[in-house]
Amino acid sequence: MIELLILYELSKKVLTMYGISKEIRLMFAVLTTPSYGTIKPALNRLEKGGFVKTQKTMTSGGRPSTYYSITAAGQEELKALLLAHPNENPVQFLTSSRIKLACADVLSKDEQMVLFRVLRIKAENIMLDTKNILSKNKSEFYPKLVFDNLMCEYRNFISLLEGFENACKN
Repeated sequence: MIELLILYELSKKVLTMYGISKEIRLMFAVLTTPSYGTIKPALNRLEKGGFVKTQKTMTSGGRPSTYYSITAAGQEELKALLLAHPNENPVQFLTSSRIKLACADVLSKDEQMVLFRVLRIKAENIMLDTKNILSKNKSEFYPKLVFDNLMCEYRNFISLLEGFENACKN
C-alpha cells in the first residue's frame, strides 16, 4: 500500500522524501501514517523498478536534497496497484479500499467503474461470510454485537461504492 501512496503523491508533483511523508500524512493520516523507515525502502524499490526517478540538487544552504518524480511506468504501476484485486484479509480490506477510493481520480471513468465493482464484490463476500458466522453463533452476546457492527460498516461501504458507481455513470 505504501507504494500506491507514494506514487499517488508523486503523480501530483515532484517531492522530497520529507515532502512525500508530509503529503501522505495530510491526505491519509486517518487511514495510515507511514514512517520514514517505511517510505525510504519503498522509494528505493520504486526507483529500482523504474517507477520513480531521482534528481539530486544542492539547497541554497549547501545541503544535498533528493527530489523524486513519477515516470510513465510509474503512472501505469499506480493504475495497476489501484486496480489489483483485493486479496487482503478482511481486517485490512476496508482501510486499503478506502485508500484506493481516495486515489481513484487518477483512473479513467471505465477504470473507476472496474475498481468500484471489484471492491463491491469483495465487500459483499465478506458481508456474506459475516452473516454465516452470525447464524452459527446466535447465543454469544459480545461476538454478535461485534459482527453486527461489522455488518453495518460493510453495508455503509457498499452504499458508498454504489454512490460512486452512480456518479461515475453520469
